[in-house]
Amino acid sequence: MLKGLGLLCLAIGIFVFVYTYSKRFLDWLRFQSVGTRDYVVERLASMFIEVDPDKALLALTGLSLGTGGFVFLLLLPNWLPGLVFGFAVAVIAWKLPTPIVDHLYEKRVAKFTLQMVDGLSLMSNGMKSGLSVVQAMALVTQEMEEPIRQEFNLILSENKLGVSLEDAFLNLSKRVKTEDVDMFVTSVNILKETGGNLAETFDTIVGTIRERIKVQKKIAALVAQGLYQGMFMLSIPPLLGVMFYITDPDMMRPLFTNPIGWMILSVVFLLEVIGYVVIRKVIQIEV
Repeated sequence: MLKGLGLLCLAIGIFVFVYTYSKRFLDWLRFQSVGTRDYVVERLASMFIEVDPDKALLALTGLSLGTGGFVFLLLLPNWLPGLVFGFAVAVIAWKLPTPIVDHLYEKRVAKFTLQMVDGLSLMSNGMKSGLSVVQAMALVTQEMEEPIRQEFNLILSENKLGVSLEDAFLNLSKRVKTEDVDMFVTSVNILKETGGNLAETFDTIVGTIRERIKVQKKIAALVAQGLYQGMFMLSIPPLLGVMFYITDPDMMRPLFTNPIGWMILSVVFLLEVIGYVVIRKVIQIEV
């Protein structure tokens, strides 16, 4: 009687939990599937790389299932560790394009920021000689390379199609998310409404960007040593494992054939991930 009552209470509790958090779970599941695809497609679009969403989803699915299935087959006939590690690799492969695309985006933003120094100096000189903002931007598109040429060309195209220059600049700040671009866009939009010397403002922005770049390079030099030391420490366990497996495979084989060995490998993998996350958090310094 008490056992049946306990099972009933457990069933009611599970039902209440599922009913309460079902929407959150479905939203989370949707983000992990279609949301990841949309994020990758939008990131690539902000870099002027057009990708069909259906093809992107197909590529993500193929990458995830392909690598996960390969690991599973590699560990057969040990199907349980193959299933566990295959699933883990499949999840990692599904998420792998996101940091890769983010890295490409950050490199593009960094290059755009460096180009802003020469681009704004060119605009400042052009405006001092009597050119308007639009004409000065056209001069930049003629003299400079991508990505600043792409971005300024898009601003000019939007303006020709009827979009106000202020809105076109705001769109730029949405595509290139950095404090220097926000400062540039805000300055242009405010001074166009209130009046002021845009050429001198551009010179001031150029000086600010140069000083920020100097500080960023100093910080990068200081944290590089810590980063390499951390990556070296993280690489020691897998390198030792490979070396021991080559020199004495009989000693290492139980790690892949015994449940206790699977547990040890899982703990090592988890600690490696935690160590990587902690190192990344420590070396990140906002300027």
